[in-house]
Formats: sequence, structure tokens, C-alpha cells
Amino acid sequence: MILVIFVSWFLQKTRLGLVLRSIGESATAADALGLPVNRVRYLAVLFGGAMAGLAGGYLSLAYTPFWAEGMTAGRGWIAIALVVFASWKPKRILWGAYLFGGVSAIQLILQGLGLDISPYLLSSLPYLATILVLAIISRDATRIQIGAPASLGQPLQKL
Repeated sequence: MILVIFVSWFLQKTRLGLVLRSIGESATAADALGLPVNRVRYLAVLFGGAMAGLAGGYLSLAYTPFWAEGMTAGRGWIAIALVVFASWKPKRILWGAYLFGGVSAIQLILQGLGLDISPYLLSSLPYLATILVLAIISRDATRIQIGAPASLGQPLQKL
């Protein structure tokens, strides 16, 4: 939670956050202003990779203190869906994380109650919730595009 608040503050209140957001909106315009577009993009990808590495370390060291093949079980796709759900706004990620985490907790609670429900169905609840949320959000394609950076996935076109 502290990291989300820090990233939100960084993106909204610092010059480097403004540079990062401007490169995301129009890399060509940022390049015309003399901003180091490729360097900032590489640093952003490195930061994202570092966060994924921290998440993997947490998963294998704290969440389940052992290593097993396939232990991530597709949680990376839920993380990507979380970004789309949050419309690329860091503060909204907290709400989505609580939503998807709550669905995972419900799965464990229902298993603990000993209800006669298939454990395979219960373990698929977080993924079903992800699909449901993405289906609801994708009904309006413009809503998804509103928060997305305009230069997302586009190579830099030098002038």
C-alpha cells in the first residue's frame, strides 16, 4: 500500500513523474522537447521488472514459504487485469487489489467451512472474477482507452 501511494505521489507531484507521463502520452513530442525518451522507457520497464521480482520474492518467501512448480498459477494475468481495471491510475489499483484479494479470501473461507463445493471451482473464483470484471469494463472500448497512455506500445518516431 505504501508503494502504491509513493508511485501515485511520484507520478503526480514530481518533475520526473511529469516527464514519464508526457513520454507515455506523446513520445514524439517529448523527443522534440529534448527529453531522453528511450532512457525513460527503459527505466520504466526496469522498475516494472523490479516490482514483478519483488512480487515473486514475496510469493515464494512470505506468502507460501516454499517453492513449487507453477506456484504463481496465473496471478500475473490478474495483475495485468488489475491495471486495466484501474484505468492506469495507481490509487484505483488499491480498490481492485482489495476486490480480487477478497475473492481469493472468499475461496479460502468457503473451503474452510467444508461446503460440498468442488475445490477446483473454488480455486477458479479469482480468475472467474477477473474475467467478469474485464468483460464488464470492455463493453465500452472508449472507457478502457481513456486512462491508457496514447503512446503505449508504439515505437518512437524520430522527427
